[in-house]
Amino acid sequence: MSSRKFPTDVLKQAQEVLGGWNQISPVPAFGTLSATTFTADVTAATTLEAQITALEAQLTDKRNLRDAQFSGLWDKIKRVRNSVKGSFGDDSSQYEMVGGTRLSDRKSARRKTTE
Repeated sequence: MSSRKFPTDVLKQAQEVLGGWNQISPVPAFGTLSATTFTADVTAATTLEAQITALEAQLTDKRNLRDAQFSGLWDKIKRVRNSVKGSFGDDSSQYEMVGGTRLSDRKSARRKTTE
């Protein structure tokens, strides 16, 4: 991801500038940039920021729901595998069919020798 070309508090700074700009009497314009157009830009940026915040909250909620669903699904997977292991044995082809590793396919434990 590329680095941003603006400070992280740009919206806060824009609101401060707008507040100070509107206190100057008479309100000056700088070329084509007027206080009204600047106000419209600040309003648009504030709206976008609020929409992004709302979408991030929705995304967090959906991730929490997904994690809860996945947790329940994982528990059921373990129950099915353990039930098949108990019914048919841990070296059966049925156990392998539900994703388990057959006993005969497992590597033997290696012991470290002390020298």
